[in-house]
Amino acid sequence: AEKNVEGTLEEIMTKVYAGFGEDELPMLGDMPVDLTDPDAVSYYLGTSELSIKEALVREPMMGSIPHSVVLVRLNDAKDAEAAVAKIKENANPRKWICVEAKNVFVESIGDLVILIMADSEGQTTAEVAPRLKANFGGLK
Repeated sequence: AEKNVEGTLEEIMTKVYAGFGEDELPMLGDMPVDLTDPDAVSYYLGTSELSIKEALVREPMMGSIPHSVVLVRLNDAKDAEAAVAKIKENANPRKWICVEAKNVFVESIGDLVILIMADSEGQTTAEVAPRLKANFGGLK
């Protein structure tokens, strides 16, 4: 079994975004996901049928920019594989309606799952999503 990643979701999110300059991304803000609201959980992850301890989303603070990163701490690491599959199957890269994230990645390490939906169009950095995925993978 993989070791769990230590730290708060905020600390982990900071590591996921390490190496990006302010000019490379839209103005982003973090917000805890209200796990008592199945519609909110579904909006961010595509499903509310997961056993989640906590979740944090980082999205643009304004505008229709296809960029969403959700960190999820599951109640049990043994559920990670099923959670990844469920999120991959149900996440909506068109949730912004007028724009779509062309890059969608769902990965896990221990009890931590990440959903990355991002598009490079209109951003100054071409490989946003792959870089975020690589940073997450580097947490192992």
